[in-house]
Amino acid sequence: MSILRRISLLILAATVFGASAAGAADPTAEIREILHAQQRAWNRGDIDGFMNGYARSRSTIFVSEDTVTRGWQTVRNRYEKKYSDREKMGTLTFSDLEITPLGPSAAIVIGRWQLKRKIDKPHGRFTLVFRHLTEGWRIVHDHTSAAAPSS
Repeated sequence: MSILRRISLLILAATVFGASAAGAADPTAEIREILHAQQRAWNRGDIDGFMNGYARSRSTIFVSEDTVTRGWQTVRNRYEKKYSDREKMGTLTFSDLEITPLGPSAAIVIGRWQLKRKIDKPHGRFTLVFRHLTEGWRIVHDHTSAAAPSS
């Protein structure tokens, strides 16, 4: 990891999260399980189960394309509208997860996502910011991008 990236992560952690309640010492296993639970929920067509990985807060943020969606309920509504049936949802796979703790109550996750559907296989990358809250580790910020379709 470059020194510039390390400094950027430290500044982000100090600025955004400051001193907050202590979470688990190493959140990697718990965060990985939350992402696996999201994947399982998605693959059974359960958007509410998928949304359990997000903080139920008006400050939860989802960024995709050129749109910023704010609030757990608004993010949920976006998913429900965009993926209104099982065919549109397809089968979700997360891979190449890199979980970087930023202290006792914050972590950043970088990974890949892919949907397998009858007509296509959209895929891309995501960056998630997790916070350790009363209910456990939850996504508070999700920036997801789609790769250009393969030919």
